[in-house]
Amino acid sequence: MRRRVVITGIGCVNPMGHDVETVWSALKEGQSGVGLTTIFDASNFPTQISAEVKDWDISHVGEDPEAWKFRGRHTCFAGGAAIQAVESSGVLSDSLNPDRFGVYLGSGEGSQDFFSFARMMTVALADGEFNMEQFIKCGLETLNPIVELEQEPNMPAGHLAATFNARGPNFNCLTACAASSQAVGEATEIIRRGDADVMLSGGTHSMIHPLGVTGFNLLTALSKRNDEPTRASRPFDRLRDGFVIGEGAAMVVLEALEHAQARGAHIFGEIAGYGATADAYRITDIHPEGRGAISCMRRALDDAQLNPSDVDYINAHGTSTAVNDRVESLSCKTIFGDAANGRPVSSTKSMMGHLIAAAGATELIVCLMAIRDNVLPPTINYENPDPDCDLDYVPNTARETRCDIVLSNSFGFGGQNITLIARRFQG
Repeated sequence: MRRRVVITGIGCVNPMGHDVETVWSALKEGQSGVGLTTIFDASNFPTQISAEVKDWDISHVGEDPEAWKFRGRHTCFAGGAAIQAVESSGVLSDSLNPDRFGVYLGSGEGSQDFFSFARMMTVALADGEFNMEQFIKCGLETLNPIVELEQEPNMPAGHLAATFNARGPNFNCLTACAASSQAVGEATEIIRRGDADVMLSGGTHSMIHPLGVTGFNLLTALSKRNDEPTRASRPFDRLRDGFVIGEGAAMVVLEALEHAQARGAHIFGEIAGYGATADAYRITDIHPEGRGAISCMRRALDDAQLNPSDVDYINAHGTSTAVNDRVESLSCKTIFGDAANGRPVSSTKSMMGHLIAAAGATELIVCLMAIRDNVLPPTINYENPDPDCDLDYVPNTARETRCDIVLSNSFGFGGQNITLIARRFQG
Protein backbone atom coordinates (compact mmCIF):
# COMPACT_ATOMS: atom_id res chain seq x y z
CA MET A 1 0.00 0.00 0.00
CA ARG A 2 1.56 3.27 -1.12
CA ARG A 3 1.91 6.17 1.28
CA ARG A 4 -0.08 9.38 0.91
CA VAL A 5 1.99 12.51 0.29
CA VAL A 6 1.07 15.94 1.64
CA ILE A 7 2.53 19.43 1.33
CA THR A 8 3.59 21.02 4.61
CA GLY A 9 5.79 23.92 3.45
CA ILE A 10 5.72 26.44 0.60
CA GLY A 11 7.93 29.28 -0.56
CA CYS A 12 8.58 31.37 -3.65
CA VAL A 13 10.48 34.28 -5.15
CA ASN A 14 9.19 35.56 -8.48
CA PRO A 15 8.26 38.70 -10.47
CA MET A 16 5.02 39.13 -8.50
CA GLY A 17 6.73 39.24 -5.10
CA HIS A 18 9.18 37.68 -2.69
CA ASP A 19 6.88 35.42 -0.64
CA VAL A 20 3.76 33.36 -1.17
CA GLU A 21 1.23 35.73 0.40
CA THR A 22 2.49 38.76 -1.54
CA VAL A 23 2.47 36.82 -4.80
CA TRP A 24 -1.00 35.40 -4.18
CA SER A 25 -2.43 38.82 -3.32
CA ALA A 26 -1.00 40.31 -6.54
CA LEU A 27 -2.39 37.46 -8.63
CA LYS A 28 -5.87 37.81 -7.17
CA GLU A 29 -5.76 41.51 -8.04
CA GLY A 30 -4.74 40.77 -11.64
CA GLN A 31 -1.46 42.66 -11.44
CA SER A 32 1.38 42.15 -13.92
CA GLY A 33 5.06 41.58 -13.20
CA VAL A 34 6.15 42.30 -16.78
CA GLY A 35 8.20 45.34 -17.76
CA LEU A 36 11.15 46.47 -19.85
CA THR A 37 14.24 44.32 -19.34
CA THR A 38 16.82 45.90 -17.04
CA ILE A 39 19.15 42.98 -16.23
CA PHE A 40 20.97 43.63 -19.51
CA ASP A 41 20.62 46.08 -22.39
CA ALA A 42 17.93 44.51 -24.56
CA SER A 43 17.27 47.61 -26.67
CA ASN A 44 18.56 45.96 -29.84
CA PHE A 45 16.67 42.69 -29.33
CA PRO A 46 13.35 41.89 -31.02
CA THR A 47 11.97 41.30 -27.51
CA GLN A 48 12.82 43.98 -24.97
CA ILE A 49 10.48 42.93 -22.17
CA SER A 50 10.57 40.29 -19.45
CA ALA A 51 9.25 39.48 -15.98
CA GLU A 52 12.19 40.13 -13.66
CA VAL A 53 12.57 39.56 -9.94
CA LYS A 54 13.16 43.07 -8.61
CA ASP A 55 14.48 44.52 -5.35
CA TRP A 56 15.39 41.18 -3.81
CA ASP A 57 18.53 39.53 -2.52
CA ILE A 58 19.33 36.60 -0.28
CA SER A 59 19.47 38.84 2.82
CA HIS A 60 15.65 38.95 2.67
CA VAL A 61 15.63 35.42 4.10
CA GLY A 62 18.35 36.13 6.65
CA GLU A 63 21.37 34.93 4.68
CA ASP A 64 24.68 36.77 4.30
CA PRO A 65 24.94 38.00 0.67
CA GLU A 66 28.74 37.75 0.87
CA ALA A 67 28.48 33.98 1.35
CA TRP A 68 26.28 33.70 -1.76
CA LYS A 69 28.04 36.19 -4.05
CA PHE A 70 29.54 33.59 -6.38
CA ARG A 71 26.42 31.45 -6.52
CA GLY A 72 24.24 31.65 -9.60
CA ARG A 73 21.14 33.78 -9.80
CA HIS A 74 19.11 30.57 -9.98
CA THR A 75 20.76 29.24 -6.78
CA CYS A 76 19.99 32.43 -4.87
CA PHE A 77 16.34 32.29 -5.92
CA ALA A 78 16.25 28.61 -4.91
CA GLY A 79 17.74 29.42 -1.52
CA GLY A 80 15.21 32.15 -0.89
CA ALA A 81 12.22 29.98 -1.79
CA ALA A 82 13.56 26.91 0.02
CA ILE A 83 14.28 28.73 3.29
CA GLN A 84 10.69 30.03 3.26
CA ALA A 85 9.30 26.55 2.54
CA VAL A 86 11.34 24.76 5.18
CA GLU A 87 10.62 27.41 7.81
CA SER A 88 6.89 27.33 7.05
CA SER A 89 6.89 23.54 7.39
CA GLY A 90 8.64 23.49 10.76
CA VAL A 91 10.19 20.19 9.74
CA LEU A 92 13.68 21.04 10.97
CA SER A 93 12.50 21.71 14.50
CA ASP A 94 11.50 18.09 14.94
CA SER A 95 13.52 14.90 15.22
CA LEU A 96 14.02 14.60 11.47
CA ASN A 97 16.31 11.82 10.27
CA PRO A 98 18.56 13.59 7.72
CA ASP A 99 19.10 10.32 5.84
CA ARG A 100 15.34 10.26 5.16
CA PHE A 101 15.24 13.88 3.93
CA GLY A 102 15.98 14.45 0.24
CA VAL A 103 15.97 17.11 -2.47
CA TYR A 104 14.50 16.86 -5.97
CA LEU A 105 14.60 20.00 -8.12
CA GLY A 106 13.74 21.03 -11.62
CA SER A 107 16.49 23.57 -12.13
CA GLY A 108 17.77 25.27 -15.22
CA GLU A 109 21.20 26.72 -15.79
CA GLY A 110 22.27 29.88 -14.03
CA SER A 111 22.97 33.22 -15.66
CA GLN A 112 25.60 32.84 -18.33
CA ASP A 113 28.81 34.92 -18.12
CA PHE A 114 27.99 36.43 -21.48
CA PHE A 115 30.34 39.36 -21.30
CA SER A 116 33.43 37.25 -20.54
CA PHE A 117 32.46 35.02 -23.42
CA ALA A 118 32.07 38.06 -25.69
CA ARG A 119 35.54 39.26 -24.66
CA MET A 120 36.99 35.84 -25.46
CA MET A 121 35.40 35.92 -28.90
CA THR A 122 36.69 39.45 -29.55
CA VAL A 123 40.25 38.42 -28.69
CA ALA A 124 39.99 35.25 -30.77
CA LEU A 125 38.76 37.19 -33.82
CA ALA A 126 41.26 40.05 -33.54
CA ASP A 127 42.99 39.07 -36.80
CA GLY A 128 39.76 38.47 -38.70
CA GLU A 129 39.79 34.68 -38.34
CA PHE A 130 38.88 32.64 -35.30
CA ASN A 131 42.00 31.70 -33.29
CA MET A 132 41.26 28.85 -30.88
CA GLU A 133 44.55 29.27 -29.04
CA GLN A 134 43.76 32.90 -28.21
CA PHE A 135 40.20 31.99 -27.28
CA ILE A 136 41.41 29.41 -24.74
CA LYS A 137 44.18 31.66 -23.43
CA CYS A 138 41.75 34.52 -22.82
CA GLY A 139 39.31 32.16 -21.13
CA LEU A 140 41.92 30.83 -18.74
CA GLU A 141 42.85 34.40 -17.83
CA THR A 142 39.29 35.76 -17.63
CA LEU A 143 36.81 33.17 -16.40
CA ASN A 144 36.17 32.60 -12.71
CA PRO A 145 36.11 28.81 -12.20
CA ILE A 146 33.69 29.05 -9.27
CA VAL A 147 31.26 31.18 -11.28
CA GLU A 148 31.48 28.73 -14.18
CA LEU A 149 30.76 25.82 -11.85
CA GLU A 150 27.91 27.59 -10.11
CA GLN A 151 25.91 28.14 -13.30
CA GLU A 152 25.40 24.38 -13.70
CA PRO A 153 21.80 23.14 -13.24
CA ASN A 154 22.62 20.73 -10.40
CA MET A 155 24.20 23.35 -8.16
CA PRO A 156 20.99 24.54 -6.43
CA ALA A 157 20.13 20.99 -5.32
CA GLY A 158 23.61 20.53 -3.90
CA HIS A 159 23.54 23.81 -2.01
CA LEU A 160 20.07 23.15 -0.58
CA ALA A 161 21.14 19.71 0.63
CA ALA A 162 24.07 21.31 2.48
CA THR A 163 21.93 24.15 3.85
CA PHE A 164 19.37 21.81 5.43
CA ASN A 165 21.55 18.73 6.03
CA ALA A 166 19.34 16.75 3.66
CA ARG A 167 21.34 13.55 3.23
CA GLY A 168 18.71 11.51 1.43
CA PRO A 169 18.07 11.20 -2.34
CA ASN A 170 19.28 14.21 -4.31
CA PHE A 171 18.26 14.75 -7.92
CA ASN A 172 17.80 17.46 -10.52
CA CYS A 173 15.88 17.20 -13.78
CA LEU A 174 15.89 19.71 -16.62
CA THR A 175 12.93 18.97 -18.86
CA ALA A 176 12.45 22.57 -19.95
CA CYS A 177 9.10 24.06 -18.92
CA ALA A 178 7.94 20.79 -17.32
CA ALA A 179 10.95 20.47 -15.01
CA SER A 180 9.70 21.54 -11.60
CA SER A 181 6.35 19.77 -11.98
CA GLN A 182 8.25 16.62 -12.90
CA ALA A 183 10.50 17.12 -9.87
CA VAL A 184 7.48 17.35 -7.57
CA GLY A 185 5.92 14.28 -9.18
CA GLU A 186 9.09 12.20 -8.89
CA ALA A 187 9.71 13.39 -5.32
CA THR A 188 6.18 12.27 -4.53
CA GLU A 189 6.96 8.82 -5.93
CA ILE A 190 10.11 8.59 -3.77
CA ILE A 191 8.02 9.16 -0.64
CA ARG A 192 5.21 6.90 -1.83
CA ARG A 193 7.54 3.94 -2.22
CA GLY A 194 9.23 4.56 1.12
CA ASP A 195 12.67 5.79 0.06
CA ALA A 196 12.30 9.06 2.01
CA ASP A 197 9.96 10.61 4.55
CA VAL A 198 10.48 14.24 3.52
CA MET A 199 11.48 15.79 0.18
CA LEU A 200 12.24 19.42 -0.60
CA SER A 201 11.12 19.88 -4.18
CA GLY A 202 10.43 22.60 -6.73
CA GLY A 203 12.30 24.54 -9.36
CA THR A 204 14.42 27.57 -10.16
CA HIS A 205 15.54 29.30 -13.34
CA SER A 206 16.63 32.56 -14.91
CA MET A 207 17.06 32.83 -18.67
CA ILE A 208 16.84 36.60 -18.80
CA HIS A 209 20.27 37.02 -20.34
CA PRO A 210 21.46 37.65 -23.93
CA LEU A 211 21.90 34.00 -24.85
CA GLY A 212 18.56 32.95 -23.41
CA VAL A 213 16.58 35.72 -25.06
CA THR A 214 18.40 35.23 -28.37
CA GLY A 215 17.55 31.54 -28.38
CA PHE A 216 13.85 32.07 -27.76
CA ASN A 217 13.75 34.92 -30.31
CA LEU A 218 15.25 32.59 -32.90
CA LEU A 219 12.49 30.09 -32.08
CA THR A 220 9.93 32.94 -32.54
CA ALA A 221 8.54 31.98 -29.13
CA LEU A 222 8.60 35.40 -27.40
CA SER A 223 6.11 38.23 -27.57
CA LYS A 224 7.35 41.39 -29.31
CA ARG A 225 4.71 43.65 -27.77
CA ASN A 226 7.46 45.90 -26.40
CA ASP A 227 5.31 49.01 -26.25
CA GLU A 228 2.78 47.37 -23.90
CA PRO A 229 4.74 45.13 -21.51
CA THR A 230 1.94 44.48 -19.03
CA ARG A 231 -0.41 43.48 -21.86
CA ALA A 232 2.05 41.28 -23.74
CA SER A 233 1.28 37.93 -22.11
CA ARG A 234 -2.27 37.09 -23.15
CA PRO A 235 -2.95 33.35 -23.01
CA PHE A 236 -5.87 32.11 -25.13
CA ASP A 237 -6.46 35.58 -26.59
CA ARG A 238 -6.76 35.65 -30.38
CA LEU A 239 -4.03 38.33 -30.66
CA ARG A 240 -1.42 36.48 -28.57
CA ASP A 241 2.05 36.55 -30.14
CA GLY A 242 4.26 34.55 -27.78
CA PHE A 243 5.22 34.22 -24.16
CA VAL A 244 7.07 36.62 -21.87
CA ILE A 245 10.15 35.13 -20.23
CA GLY A 246 10.32 35.32 -16.46
CA GLU A 247 12.51 34.08 -13.62
CA GLY A 248 12.31 32.92 -10.04
CA ALA A 249 11.95 29.87 -7.84
CA ALA A 250 9.26 27.93 -5.99
CA MET A 251 9.73 25.20 -3.40
CA VAL A 252 7.46 22.84 -1.50
CA VAL A 253 8.10 20.48 1.40
CA LEU A 254 6.54 17.09 0.70
CA GLU A 255 5.99 14.62 3.52
CA ALA A 256 4.55 11.19 4.04
CA LEU A 257 1.17 11.75 5.69
CA GLU A 258 1.98 9.73 8.79
CA HIS A 259 5.25 11.63 9.24
CA ALA A 260 3.47 14.99 9.02
CA GLN A 261 0.68 13.93 11.36
CA ALA A 262 3.10 12.54 13.93
CA ARG A 263 4.59 15.99 14.40
CA GLY A 264 1.32 17.90 14.11
CA ALA A 265 2.30 19.71 10.92
CA HIS A 266 0.01 22.14 9.10
CA ILE A 267 -1.00 20.58 5.77
CA PHE A 268 -1.53 22.85 2.75
CA GLY A 269 -2.85 20.07 0.55
CA GLU A 270 -2.25 16.60 -0.79
CA ILE A 271 -0.60 15.45 -4.02
CA ALA A 272 -3.32 13.16 -5.30
CA GLY A 273 -2.18 12.44 -8.86
CA TYR A 274 0.88 12.56 -11.10
CA GLY A 275 1.02 11.89 -14.84
CA ALA A 276 4.01 11.99 -17.18
CA THR A 277 4.17 11.40 -20.94
CA ALA A 278 6.11 12.40 -24.05
CA ASP A 279 4.67 13.64 -27.33
CA ALA A 280 7.36 11.79 -29.30
CA TYR A 281 6.76 14.39 -32.00
CA ARG A 282 8.69 17.61 -32.66
CA ILE A 283 11.11 19.29 -30.29
CA THR A 284 9.41 22.70 -30.16
CA ASP A 285 5.84 21.83 -31.21
CA ILE A 286 3.20 20.13 -29.10
CA HIS A 287 1.42 17.35 -31.01
CA PRO A 288 -1.41 19.02 -32.99
CA GLU A 289 -4.02 16.62 -31.62
CA GLY A 290 -2.68 16.87 -28.08
CA ARG A 291 -1.98 13.17 -27.76
CA GLY A 292 0.71 13.59 -25.10
CA ALA A 293 -1.23 16.19 -23.11
CA ILE A 294 -4.41 14.11 -23.19
CA SER A 295 -2.62 10.95 -22.10
CA CYS A 296 -0.83 12.86 -19.34
CA MET A 297 -4.04 14.24 -17.84
CA ARG A 298 -5.66 10.81 -18.02
CA ARG A 299 -2.72 9.22 -16.22
CA ALA A 300 -2.87 11.81 -13.45
CA LEU A 301 -6.62 11.28 -13.02
CA ASP A 302 -6.15 7.52 -12.93
CA ASP A 303 -3.32 7.89 -10.41
CA ALA A 304 -5.59 9.99 -8.21
CA GLN A 305 -8.53 7.62 -8.76
CA LEU A 306 -10.65 10.57 -9.85
CA ASN A 307 -13.07 11.26 -12.66
CA PRO A 308 -12.79 14.41 -14.79
CA SER A 309 -16.02 15.64 -13.20
CA ASP A 310 -14.27 15.71 -9.82
CA VAL A 311 -11.88 18.48 -10.90
CA ASP A 312 -12.93 21.98 -9.83
CA TYR A 313 -10.24 24.03 -11.59
CA ILE A 314 -7.54 23.60 -14.23
CA ASN A 315 -4.35 25.62 -13.93
CA ALA A 316 -3.27 25.67 -17.55
CA HIS A 317 0.24 25.63 -18.95
CA GLY A 318 -1.19 28.57 -20.93
CA THR A 319 1.95 30.09 -22.41
CA SER A 320 0.37 32.69 -24.73
CA THR A 321 1.75 31.01 -27.85
CA ALA A 322 -0.56 30.26 -30.75
CA VAL A 323 -0.01 26.49 -30.83
CA ASN A 324 0.16 25.67 -27.12
CA ASP A 325 -3.02 27.48 -26.15
CA ARG A 326 -5.04 25.99 -29.02
CA VAL A 327 -3.85 22.43 -28.39
CA GLU A 328 -4.18 22.65 -24.61
CA SER A 329 -7.77 23.85 -25.04
CA LEU A 330 -8.45 20.96 -27.42
CA SER A 331 -6.90 18.52 -24.95
CA CYS A 332 -9.02 19.79 -22.08
CA LYS A 333 -12.16 19.43 -24.19
CA THR A 334 -11.18 15.85 -25.01
CA ILE A 335 -10.68 14.99 -21.34
CA PHE A 336 -13.67 16.83 -19.90
CA GLY A 337 -16.09 16.27 -22.77
CA ASP A 338 -19.40 18.09 -22.66
CA ALA A 339 -18.53 19.55 -19.26
CA ALA A 340 -15.40 21.31 -20.56
CA ASN A 341 -17.15 24.62 -21.22
CA GLY A 342 -18.22 24.81 -17.59
CA ARG A 343 -14.80 23.96 -16.18
CA PRO A 344 -12.78 27.04 -15.18
CA VAL A 345 -9.27 27.21 -16.68
CA SER A 346 -6.77 30.01 -16.15
CA SER A 347 -3.13 30.85 -16.78
CA THR A 348 -1.14 32.84 -14.25
CA LYS A 349 1.59 33.24 -16.89
CA SER A 350 -0.55 36.14 -18.08
CA MET A 351 0.68 37.99 -14.98
CA MET A 352 4.09 36.60 -13.99
CA GLY A 353 5.38 35.48 -17.38
CA HIS A 354 6.89 32.06 -18.02
CA LEU A 355 9.34 31.01 -15.30
CA ILE A 356 10.54 28.07 -17.48
CA ALA A 357 11.93 25.37 -15.14
CA ALA A 358 10.37 27.09 -12.11
CA ALA A 359 6.93 27.51 -13.67
CA GLY A 360 5.24 24.27 -12.65
CA ALA A 361 6.10 24.39 -8.95
CA THR A 362 5.09 28.05 -8.82
CA GLU A 363 1.72 27.18 -10.34
CA LEU A 364 1.28 24.28 -7.90
CA ILE A 365 1.60 26.75 -5.03
CA VAL A 366 -0.97 28.96 -6.75
CA CYS A 367 -3.30 25.94 -6.87
CA LEU A 368 -2.83 25.37 -3.13
CA MET A 369 -3.77 28.98 -2.48
CA ALA A 370 -6.85 28.61 -4.69
CA ILE A 371 -7.89 25.61 -2.59
CA ARG A 372 -7.20 27.41 0.69
CA ASP A 373 -9.17 30.56 -0.19
CA ASN A 374 -11.71 29.16 -2.69
CA VAL A 375 -10.55 31.80 -5.18
CA LEU A 376 -9.45 31.17 -8.78
CA PRO A 377 -6.75 33.45 -10.22
CA PRO A 378 -7.65 35.16 -13.50
CA THR A 379 -6.22 35.08 -16.99
CA ILE A 380 -5.55 38.77 -17.55
CA ASN A 381 -5.35 40.46 -20.98
CA TYR A 382 -8.08 38.20 -22.33
CA GLU A 383 -9.85 40.61 -24.68
CA ASN A 384 -10.30 38.98 -28.09
CA PRO A 385 -12.01 35.56 -28.14
CA ASP A 386 -10.35 32.91 -30.29
CA PRO A 387 -12.73 30.36 -31.89
CA ASP A 388 -10.10 27.67 -31.24
CA CYS A 389 -9.90 28.62 -27.56
CA ASP A 390 -13.48 28.64 -26.33
CA LEU A 391 -13.32 27.54 -22.68
CA ASP A 392 -13.95 29.48 -19.47
CA TYR A 393 -10.55 31.11 -18.90
CA VAL A 394 -11.61 33.13 -15.80
CA PRO A 395 -11.05 36.30 -17.84
CA ASN A 396 -9.41 39.32 -16.21
CA THR A 397 -10.95 39.05 -12.74
CA ALA A 398 -10.42 36.52 -9.94
CA ARG A 399 -13.42 34.37 -9.10
CA GLU A 400 -14.72 33.11 -5.75
CA THR A 401 -15.94 29.52 -5.98
CA ARG A 402 -15.59 26.28 -4.10
CA CYS A 403 -12.30 24.64 -5.05
CA ASP A 404 -11.27 21.28 -3.59
CA ILE A 405 -9.44 19.53 -6.44
CA VAL A 406 -7.15 21.18 -8.99
CA LEU A 407 -5.33 19.87 -12.05
CA SER A 408 -2.15 21.65 -13.15
CA ASN A 409 -0.49 21.14 -16.53
CA SER A 410 3.15 21.70 -17.54
CA PHE A 411 4.35 21.04 -21.08
CA GLY A 412 8.00 21.44 -22.08
CA PHE A 413 10.03 21.87 -25.24
CA GLY A 414 11.16 18.39 -26.17
CA GLY A 415 7.61 17.08 -25.81
CA GLN A 416 7.61 16.38 -22.07
CA ASN A 417 4.19 16.58 -20.43
CA ILE A 418 3.48 16.62 -16.70
CA THR A 419 0.13 16.85 -14.90
CA LEU A 420 -0.17 17.21 -11.13
CA ILE A 421 -3.42 16.94 -9.20
CA ALA A 422 -3.62 18.53 -5.78
CA ARG A 423 -6.58 18.29 -3.44
CA ARG A 424 -7.81 19.75 -0.20
CA PHE A 425 -6.50 17.56 2.62
CA GLN A 426 -9.01 15.31 4.28
CA GLY A 427 -7.74 12.97 6.97
